[in-house]
Amino acid sequence: MSDERRKRRRRQALLKDRMKRKLALLFSIIVLALIAVNVRLAYINKTNGEKFTKKVLAQQDTNSTLLPYRRGDILDRNGTILATSEKVYNLVLDARVLAENEEQFPDRGYVDATLQALVQCFEQLDAAELRATYNENTGSSYVVLLRQLTKDEISAFQTLQEDEEAGAKIKGVWFEDSYIRRYPYNSLACHVLGYTVTGNQGQTGIEQEYSETLNGTNGRSYKYLNEDLEQSTNVRQPTDGHTVVSTIDATLQGIVEKYIDKFITDYTNKNVEGPAAKNIGVVMMNPQNGEILAMATDVDYDLNNPHDLVENGYLSQEQEDAMSEEELLDARNQMWRNFCISDGYEPGSTAKPMVVAAALELGVVSDSDTFLCDGGQTVVEGQPRIKCAKRAGHGIITLEGSLMFSCNDALMQIGTRLGYENYLKYQEIFNFGLKTNIDLPGEANNASTVFNSDTLGVTELATSSFGQGYNVTMVQLASAFSSVINGGYYYQPHVVKKILDADGGTVETKNATLVRQTVSEKTSALIRQYLYHTMYGQADSNGNNATGRNARVAGYSMGGKTGTAQKFPRSAGKYLVSFIGFAPADNPQVVCYVVVDEPNAADATSQASSSYAQEIFKNIMKEAMPYLNIYATEEIPADMQDEVDAENAAKEEAEGAQEGEDAEGGEEEELPEGTLIDPNTGETVVMPTEEDLADEEGGEIPDSIGSPILGNEDEQNEDETAVISGGGEEAAGE
Repeated sequence: MSDERRKRRRRQALLKDRMKRKLALLFSIIVLALIAVNVRLAYINKTNGEKFTKKVLAQQDTNSTLLPYRRGDILDRNGTILATSEKVYNLVLDARVLAENEEQFPDRGYVDATLQALVQCFEQLDAAELRATYNENTGSSYVVLLRQLTKDEISAFQTLQEDEEAGAKIKGVWFEDSYIRRYPYNSLACHVLGYTVTGNQGQTGIEQEYSETLNGTNGRSYKYLNEDLEQSTNVRQPTDGHTVVSTIDATLQGIVEKYIDKFITDYTNKNVEGPAAKNIGVVMMNPQNGEILAMATDVDYDLNNPHDLVENGYLSQEQEDAMSEEELLDARNQMWRNFCISDGYEPGSTAKPMVVAAALELGVVSDSDTFLCDGGQTVVEGQPRIKCAKRAGHGIITLEGSLMFSCNDALMQIGTRLGYENYLKYQEIFNFGLKTNIDLPGEANNASTVFNSDTLGVTELATSSFGQGYNVTMVQLASAFSSVINGGYYYQPHVVKKILDADGGTVETKNATLVRQTVSEKTSALIRQYLYHTMYGQADSNGNNATGRNARVAGYSMGGKTGTAQKFPRSAGKYLVSFIGFAPADNPQVVCYVVVDEPNAADATSQASSSYAQEIFKNIMKEAMPYLNIYATEEIPADMQDEVDAENAAKEEAEGAQEGEDAEGGEEEELPEGTLIDPNTGETVVMPTEEDLADEEGGEIPDSIGSPILGNEDEQNEDETAVISGGGEEAAGE
């Protein structure tokens, strides 16, 4: 190798070595710089870290704010709001932010200014208590001072916050959006609607059954510092809940509740000291689709205050004070209980149309059949005779007469013709002992009270044929009855018609659910005819009278069936009476079912009369049918003419009295002579007399103004009570 090449390689090696030393030096410097930076950061964090952390936090009121959804409304079928959520505000103090601002700028008096502003604008706050709350929570960013404030209640403070001078000294106060559930009609349809508790949790009624539908999804507002150390906000908007359109008609519901209340007023302590009845229930439904139009009981409560037993009239203050917490809870549950779906009872003779319909459908009886009623049947030798309501017997009656006169004897004979197997078959077809699956919580299951092939004996078949020995609920019987008068179609009863989104668009339509066909159209038509005559039929040759005459509304075509059930123990002489009817008779549009459990009566015989239930039914239907556009198409029966004349006379008298009041109130007060009322201003003006004009100076009007224009000034100056009488209807067999 030449010397020249060796020299060149040596120089390259020296250059490389020199570059390595420089890189090593540069690397050492960088490492030392990083170490120095880390040491400095550690020092700053140790000595001033809390100060800088507070500066960052002081720029933010909160890192995250909940944006609550609005729970959907509940409407009646016509759009009337029955339940709604009103926006309210919670007053929140971020005590930590306020304390940090005070610490950073002690000379600006943020704490005093903020607390003073709060006390000034919210009279519910006490200055001393507020300061104590602040002092105890200086480390907390979320201290709720007041809840459920309205927009008007917070407006004064918001104005103060927006003020350029005063608002600058208010720190750490903000308003959290919230909603409160309101029920504009208080107790109307309380058992159907239900109520909510904290967290938008529905309790009873539609509020519970459709709670997930009514609820939405909360949103959230996130506040953070961006890369430029500026405060930014990221908002995820809440999704409001859906609106539920119910099948309830608020007007019909009001009518039903009005006449339940009237019955309570009229019969409380009337015959004996005590309530008007142990229980009262009314169900109105459309038999053509299963929609519940109204549902009410004698017990109601204010949905805006559902827990107060005293305010709701369920208990006296003395009774409440004497109860334990467990007893009070049980009392509340009883107050919230919906008798129409949750309580079972023996239906009595309102179940007879279903038995007759089953027998007709199977061909074991015909329209031309007759029966001998001699006052009862001995179904088991050696056992007591099961008696009919008419102990002397109805004599020879037709199949129609078995319903018209509510003959237990005839029904027991029909039950025998049906037989065990067919009776059990139609018990299931009519859904007795099974839930209807109405869309409300708390429906009773009566499966254990109805008979099966092992428990249905000869006595049980006899008593079941006239509605005793097993239990139903009101909604069960109303649904079964609807099927035998609507052409034979059993629809699932329901209380919700439609689901809407927050913008009013239809999410889901709850169409009628046809469960099964119970009987044929031919059978249904015969049952409608029989039930029409049960209300309007004439007495037969034996002097038997139609049992539903007290429920008639003059001029209307209706059908219906009475019911009386002797309660357990039979020896106690207690009765549950009822009436179920429909209109119009040829094409039913509404069914109304009334139950009165142990009406206030002087004795057992009068308590067994279904006239109590018929009275409520008649009052309701008299007002409901015109509202439903069901027209009076019948001639007024001769035996109802006096009632109609008395009602018309009372109406004319009331109208005349009202006209007299209007006329009396409309008379203009006579003005003193020489005064007039200015038609533009309404002021009373005293006109000048000739003497006044004579005393005035310069009374002439200058010619330049013109002549005055003279002219003439013109001076412009129901609770009808239908008294239903009637003796006892059928009594259950013993």
